Amino acid sequence: MHHVALSVSDLGTSIGFYAAFGFAPVYRWQAEDGSLAIAQLKLDGILLELFCFAASTPAPASSKQLASDLPRIGIKHFGLRVPDIGAALERLRAAGLAGDIQVMHGRTGINYFFIRDPDGILLEIVQDDRLLPGERSG
Repeated sequence: MHHVALSVSDLGTSIGFYAAFGFAPVYRWQAEDGSLAIAQLKLDGILLELFCFAASTPAPASSKQLASDLPRIGIKHFGLRVPDIGAALERLRAAGLAGDIQVMHGRTGINYFFIRDPDGILLEIVQDDRLLPGERSG
């Protein structure tokens, strides 16, 4: 994968939020008329591309809850893999980014929890210790 693109309401706020996960800004661009600003953030080999339009449109109400968003066709969320789900949750709670959230065990065999970014975009934090086809241990 090369990148994930998100539209956000405030570029600075979103850059700060994603910095808490290790994403660092590597590129910024702004339209001369101020209609659009773009920032690309990098973590390991993945870019997170943030679009901030002066005339943005809010997400539909169905996207506010996971249960109503999953059946709707389209991209739902993106996940970040961590080595220790409990430690990640505690770190995010200490940073004020996760409240009363519990780690869940998914149907696909991973442990996970969801948080929302400043615009309500779902971000899944996962601990995936499975050895997937084509991967080698150690």
